[in-house]
Parts: sequence; structure tokens; C-alpha cells
Amino acid sequence: MKYFQSIFAIAIVLAVSALTASAADLKLIANSSVGASSVSADDLKGVFLITKTSLSDGTHVEPVLLKSGATHESFVKQYLGKSDSALQTYYRSLVFTGKGSMPKELSTDAEVVAYVAKTKGAIGYVSSGAAAAGVKTIEVN
Repeated sequence: MKYFQSIFAIAIVLAVSALTASAADLKLIANSSVGASSVSADDLKGVFLITKTSLSDGTHVEPVLLKSGATHESFVKQYLGKSDSALQTYYRSLVFTGKGSMPKELSTDAEVVAYVAKTKGAIGYVSSGAAAAGVKTIEVN
């Protein structure tokens, strides 16, 4: 019995470590027109759930998402509190009711960086190792 308890405890520690590691494996990026160097978790959630169009400093922002992958799953779970399928359902309901439109979705980190670099107010996320030339990194607090 103690053997199974030990295995269970180790599994929990590994699961928590994996979640923490995956959250650290992404970075939030923004177009240079975005004045903020940090954003609250609530503001970030509001922007990506289309309930806010600007940050607390008044900067208008446009969310940009990755279509899929580990970085996308980590971002959606940690910062939006949803699964990818729940997020897609949420966006479809906004479109269907006329309350919003689907945010831009791109396939790769490089595409997100390029789009954010050229689009005023764009804010997105990429894996922590992605080259981020032409954009600024924003901290979440």
C-alpha cells in the first residue's frame, strides 16, 4: 500500500512540475506600438476573450493566437482557464451572436512574430525559444 502511495505522490509532483515548466515555455509578445511592458493576468484574459479591446494604460490591442501545439495549449489553459475546444466554442458563440469576431490564428511562432511586428496593437504568444525580432516581450503579473 505504501508503495502505491509513494508512486501516486511522485506522479503528482511530476504533473505539477510539468505544468509549471510548460507555463514558463512561452512568452507574450506585442507590437512596438503597445506602450505597456507588463500586463495583468486579468487584462490579458479579457483581451484574448474579446471582453477588452485595450490594456489598462489605454493601448488598443488585437489578440493573435497560435492555431495549435503545446505552446497554444499551455497559454489557453494557464491564462484563459479553458481547453482549446472550449475556447473555439466560445469564439464561435461570439461570432454567432454578433458580439465579436474570431481573433487571427497563425500556424507557427515565426508567423505570429511577423504578424505582431507589422500590426499596430497586436499582442500574441510564442514559445520561449522563438526568435522575436521586431517585437517586444511583455511580462504578465
